[in-house]
Amino acid sequence: MKEKRETTRLHYDTIIVGGGQAGLSVSYHLQKLGVDHMIFEKHRVGHSWRNERWDSFCLVTPNWQCQLPDFPYPGNDPKGFMLKDEIVEYVEAFRRKVNPPIMEGVTVTKVCRGDKGLLYVSTSGGEYSAYHLVVATGGYDIPIVPDYAHSLPPRIKQVHSVNYRNPEQLPEGEVLVVGSGQSGVQIMEDLHLAGRKVHLAVGSAPRSPRQYRGRETTEWLYDLGFYQLTIDKHPLGDDAKHKTNHYLTGRSGGHEIDLRQFALEGVKLYGSMANIRGTTLEFQPDLSKNLDDADEVYVSIRNDIDRYIADHNIDAPLEPPFRKVWEPEFDPISIDADQENITSIVWAIGFRPDYRWIQLPVFDGRGYPQFDRGISNEEGLYFIGLPWLHTWGSGRFLGIADDAQYLADVIQRKLAVKQAAEV
Repeated sequence: MKEKRETTRLHYDTIIVGGGQAGLSVSYHLQKLGVDHMIFEKHRVGHSWRNERWDSFCLVTPNWQCQLPDFPYPGNDPKGFMLKDEIVEYVEAFRRKVNPPIMEGVTVTKVCRGDKGLLYVSTSGGEYSAYHLVVATGGYDIPIVPDYAHSLPPRIKQVHSVNYRNPEQLPEGEVLVVGSGQSGVQIMEDLHLAGRKVHLAVGSAPRSPRQYRGRETTEWLYDLGFYQLTIDKHPLGDDAKHKTNHYLTGRSGGHEIDLRQFALEGVKLYGSMANIRGTTLEFQPDLSKNLDDADEVYVSIRNDIDRYIADHNIDAPLEPPFRKVWEPEFDPISIDADQENITSIVWAIGFRPDYRWIQLPVFDGRGYPQFDRGISNEEGLYFIGLPWLHTWGSGRFLGIADDAQYLADVIQRKLAVKQAAEV
């Protein structure tokens, strides 16, 4: 009987999975601390920005919020909003600054617990082990398309937002965009500005002012401490991690998006998508509620800013109170795609993460990783780049630097303790 031999594994003290801005930020801090590590990137640096955004895509938050470690936005338009190619260049320039140890085109296929507390990492490029592993893959792995979408006749083209590029890729006719999060409303506007007839299934996403009382709203919110608010202080607690971001846009210098105004301009609004039966598209009777709820958040942000201005005796111009410019006469619950000449549907209802390659007990019932400031309950396993990892800014360019430094410090201390114990 032949003796079973363990596969030879190349060892690193720390492995980072994902070479986007989050993984590069961790590498930057680990290098400063002298920690041996390697990044595995499935594609190439900047892939999601380069290959998974539409042509007119731009940042929703202003450029001054791009604050990667020791690498703030380098351009001359801090209050502007970088376009897709500019974002790619910013991330690639950061990569050049970091000069990380990285293997691109390498997919991690399995992480499990090995001998002596090590983490075993299987990849398309070989077998590895590490004391620490940082998951920096983000949470946008699998595009969500509901099962009932399969009942649509093939003549109606279906595209997920991750594959949408421009209005010209869609066939002639009217377009239904499903979802009113940031991607959905921006794609709706992209189509509308191109002269396409657009229908929009409006979900429960909140909205935000772009400018208010003489200043960009994100500047007010930064001063109010919203971006520094930690998850443990959030009134929703961990549920905040699953809330949809406010919708607005950085297009053409930035502006807010009022779906009621778009309705006046000809965009047809419906409630949340409920079902599809052949060419019959069914909606929840919640259009009025969803519009009202989004406006309630919009007004609450204005009220927070008003209080801050009053409390600090700031001289700021007054603005008229909010008013609704349009109200639906009723909540439509179904339409026929053929009768409306809808020839394509853009699904913009989000993504779900795919952590099946992590064979460790760190996930909740929804498959979401459990952690405290990125540190999981499984020794040596960490997460970064996710919404509300620690603060509202965690999933953005603004908060990654602090999160990366925190995890790098934790890893370095644990390695130092281990080395001391082995002496």
